[in-house]
Amino acid sequence: MVMMTLLLTGCKGRGDLIEITLNEVAHSIFYAPMYVAFEEGYFEEEGLKVNLVNGLGANKTMTSVLSGESEIGFMGAEASIYVYNQGAEDYVVNFAQLTQRAGNFLVSRDMAEDFKWENIKGKTVLGGRKGGMPQMVFEYILKKQGIDPQKDLNIIQNIDFGLTSQAFASGQGDYTIEFEPAATALELEGVGKVVASLGVESGMVPYTAFSARKSYIEKNPDVIQKFTNAIQKGMEFVQNHTPEEIAKAIAPKFKETDIKTLILLVTRYYEQDTWKDNLIFEEASLNLLQDILYEAGELEKRVPYEDIVNTEFAQKAIKK
Repeated sequence: MVMMTLLLTGCKGRGDLIEITLNEVAHSIFYAPMYVAFEEGYFEEEGLKVNLVNGLGANKTMTSVLSGESEIGFMGAEASIYVYNQGAEDYVVNFAQLTQRAGNFLVSRDMAEDFKWENIKGKTVLGGRKGGMPQMVFEYILKKQGIDPQKDLNIIQNIDFGLTSQAFASGQGDYTIEFEPAATALELEGVGKVVASLGVESGMVPYTAFSARKSYIEKNPDVIQKFTNAIQKGMEFVQNHTPEEIAKAIAPKFKETDIKTLILLVTRYYEQDTWKDNLIFEEASLNLLQDILYEAGELEKRVPYEDIVNTEFAQKAIKK
């Protein structure tokens, strides 16, 4: 009878978890703290069952959140700015920032290249979609280097997100912009070589954040707090563990990547200070993001920080 009681109690505990869907913009080692939260059981500790879905691009992730198909979206905060400026009544609010640098790399077809930014002039680059963070950060860097993105090179922007590495491997372009593990995969295949980190070149940029509809946050503050608490634990894990330990923790989320390669990829992000030690989306970060949008010609008008950013949950997660 005691054993049966314990079994029933365990079942009830699992059944009491609040189930939500998280739609991620892409599946990348770049987001290691989030995968740590999954694999270390931090969501369950907070009473949540989180279903992870790959949106394959910020526009699709945002559509999923706005339609109610997903409770939480994980994408670049530029998407929330676009929605706000379009006049949406139930717009999306960012409540936790995960990464503080761009996570993509410039890969050259020339395996022996001694890369300088001037080398890119007159060449063809497989870039990102217009208005997306990968493309805008790339253009921001080019301008810092005195290179005109429209006149000094040819940037191809009509290849679907996630398919650029395949296009590059098939012979398109002199350079491509890739996240991990695609960048290193091209190196291992002998197709290209990583010659620059966009994260290092662009500086501290609020590249990705967790967000939800304003109405959902207002109605479900407990869920948002539980979720933020779990992610904060993931952030603390990566701050207090080695790349090897981080790689082993997230390995189940990247079964197609062997552990040695996974350690290499995590180390690449770890050494460039990719992840914040807290989830607070600061006003200075939003200002920088809007500067990048403005320079890219994608910003109609600046959005008030207090409207699309809520730091209440991130602040409480730190104190917990």
